[in-house]
Amino acid sequence: MSGSREQGLSIYRLRWIGYGLLAFAIIDVLLLLYPPQLTNAVWQLQTMGQIVERLPVPLMGLALVFFGDSYDRSRLEDNLVKLLSWVSLLLAVAFLVMVPLGAVNTLRINTQNNQQITAQAEGRLQELKQVEEQVSAGTTADLRNMAQELNRMGLPVDVNKPEELKTEILSRIGIARDQLPRQTEATRNSQRLVLLKNSAKWNLGALISSVLFFYIWKGTDWAR
Repeated sequence: MSGSREQGLSIYRLRWIGYGLLAFAIIDVLLLLYPPQLTNAVWQLQTMGQIVERLPVPLMGLALVFFGDSYDRSRLEDNLVKLLSWVSLLLAVAFLVMVPLGAVNTLRINTQNNQQITAQAEGRLQELKQVEEQVSAGTTADLRNMAQELNRMGLPVDVNKPEELKTEILSRIGIARDQLPRQTEATRNSQRLVLLKNSAKWNLGALISSVLFFYIWKGTDWAR
């Protein structure tokens, strides 16, 4: 009798821990979803990723809540676990739907990133052209100011050699202009790689989570 009572107390403890984990998970998700930005592809994908990365907590919570099956549950708890069983099926469907949505958002973000990188490269090229035009028509004082500006932009120029200043500045501008396409492509490839890695991780996580929630629903037919 004592052993049975201790076993019952252990089951109750695990169930209450499960309810606590579910409560933490719900609060966490609500904070992630507020404020919503439903038209923002970046927000959608990142929010999906953050939810997927937090899923071990609610999964563990459900496993603990359903521990012991129907053993010694009150009528209120019977209704609650029935609801949680159907919620598991709903979550399985929701995370399955997230997979194609995540793929679409990945494509949208990649397009946005490419457009932003292209615009930045064009702006950088325009700056270099303007500096080149100013150098060609500038005085020695103007050249010194331009050299200081180029140093600020990350193009080192020696301002103490006025006679070589114009040639040096034009040379640096030419080098920067030649390097710009390679730098732009490297930035584009780097951002695309990070995006694809995160997208693959989150979409695969959503798919696995869908299977696990479905398995929980299927294994809790006693609650329904």
